[in-house]
Amino acid sequence: MEAEEKKHIEASLRKYGASERALISVFQDIQKRRGFLSEEAVRTVARGIGIPASRAFSVAAFYGAFSLEPRGRNEIHVCTGTACHLKGADRLAGSIARKLAIAPGGTTKDGRYSLHEVRCLGCCAIAPVVKVNDDIHPQAVQDNISEILENYK
Repeated sequence: MEAEEKKHIEASLRKYGASERALISVFQDIQKRRGFLSEEAVRTVARGIGIPASRAFSVAAFYGAFSLEPRGRNEIHVCTGTACHLKGADRLAGSIARKLAIAPGGTTKDGRYSLHEVRCLGCCAIAPVVKVNDDIHPQAVQDNISEILENYK
């Protein structure tokens, strides 16, 4: 582990307190800075808090906001909830996966994109929806997905 990352973890533990109650807040700090929780970071936090590494890993794995693998610079979320599904979200997700040559849950080799299928983005009235980073793209279709992705290099 880099010395800088270790200092960041130590600072987070001081900021939130070295207790199990601080685990999620510390993980959020690390995730925000690195984009994911490395195995070494999770183990370091567990030691700093005084809990078994297995407990720390179970928390990291339980919450969808945390990733134990590096994610792409641009995260694509395709809503597959009922309204989006009825309007072709599965085909849309498949089209994006083929275009990027990755499966849902994967990251492109260049680290530019990660693709996720999510159950609901709460945008049923504008289905199907694709969210890239913090941007919502309403009524996305296979014909305009290339145009959407071009905006995120």
